[in-house]
Amino acid sequence: MNTLIHNFSSAILIGLGATLAFDLWGLFAKHAFHIRPSDICQVGRWIRYMPEGIFRHANIGSTPPKSAECTVGWIAHYTIGILFAITFVALVGNNWLQHPTPFPAITFGIVTVLAPFFIMQPLFGLGPATSKTKNPAQARLRSLMNHTAFGVGLFFFAWLLRWLLALFP
Repeated sequence: MNTLIHNFSSAILIGLGATLAFDLWGLFAKHAFHIRPSDICQVGRWIRYMPEGIFRHANIGSTPPKSAECTVGWIAHYTIGILFAITFVALVGNNWLQHPTPFPAITFGIVTVLAPFFIMQPLFGLGPATSKTKNPAQARLRSLMNHTAFGVGLFFFAWLLRWLLALFP
């Protein structure tokens, strides 16, 4: 198989898995530590307002809901995870896919927290790195843990994919 096609299709699968790891960590943190998971529906609300030319909100939580915002949010969430994984695989290359190691994946996962901190949260009206929320430290920690879980997921699903491909050459 062409290396580019292999890397691209691998990145898509790894991105789906890493995003699932993000979500599973959020569920675990909710039940184990009573930490509210990310509200993916707010991402959908933000996107659903974009066709009206509204990209910034005073407070996305008090903005009136839109139809299908949760569906749009979940589709966007997994699409973003896939795009992050494609970027990661493009940066680390085929050698990492052949021999995945945790450090680059987890480091990249942690770096991806910059997107919500400095793009999404300010546009949601929450301020940079949730500075305008009641408990910014908790929100920042939740985001950091989620994105670290994403990085762990990048590594784990790359390792799993590599293992499966070795079983079925």
